[in-house]
Amino acid sequence: MKKILVIGSTCLDVIIRTPKIPVSREDVNIDNQSFALGGCAFNVARAIDYSGGDYLLFSPIGTGIFGDYIKNEIKKTGIKRADLYPDEPNGSCYCIVEPNGERSFLCEHGAEYWFKKEWFDSLDPSEFAYAYICGLEMEEDTAPVVLDFLEKANLQVFFAPGPRMHSIKKEVLDRIIALKPILHLNKDEAAYYLKERDFVNDYIVTDGEKGATYVHLDGKEEFCPGEKVKVVDTIGAGDFHIGTFLAERSKGMDVLTALRKANHISAKVVSHEGASPE
Repeated sequence: MKKILVIGSTCLDVIIRTPKIPVSREDVNIDNQSFALGGCAFNVARAIDYSGGDYLLFSPIGTGIFGDYIKNEIKKTGIKRADLYPDEPNGSCYCIVEPNGERSFLCEHGAEYWFKKEWFDSLDPSEFAYAYICGLEMEEDTAPVVLDFLEKANLQVFFAPGPRMHSIKKEVLDRIIALKPILHLNKDEAAYYLKERDFVNDYIVTDGEKGATYVHLDGKEEFCPGEKVKVVDTIGAGDFHIGTFLAERSKGMDVLTALRKANHISAKVVSHEGASPE
């Protein structure tokens, strides 16, 4: 089994269920709110753990009320992570969920998105075969620190740019693309990004219950249908999809088998509240 290095954020998700998203100057009474551990990298690590993969979560946890909550709660999960505790406040993510289950995010970035060179100096790249990175960390000023490590580590990078790829500096995005990462995109991201840039590796496109497609560099496509479920919310669905896919590939599964498992787990996630398959 090949080991996966999961680089990115762990934050507090404040999940707010509302009958509608208010317009300017409007008042709306929400249905309810709850707290949960979140962050793209944490969700991906949780998916890998759930699928029995081998991994290390490389995710800082900062200070303040959000950091304190995360430190207490993450111990209960058993997630394998590096002890990264910077002396800066941790941020949070407000997940606004509409009645149809679709979510929008309001994020406060903090210490969970900032990385330091000395942390990566403590890693032995030979322990890993794969690395995961998210677009949110790559728009921060410490993105070059992450890339300096990956450029020397010789790992297969999986990159989930998310909806804010336009916020990544061109010189940073050029360095990411030079790593020849396997991209993980939803259909909307694919429609936009694949027209904007020439990518030089395989990529995955997800389309909810319709399924997911793995597109090889030579143009060959492998499609796996999805599963129709009642959607509670879509928080973490993409993270669990790529995390599950990574876990299955690290165990030697072929692309279609990995896609099938990823589709199944992400369907379970959207049928539960928050980023959880159970």
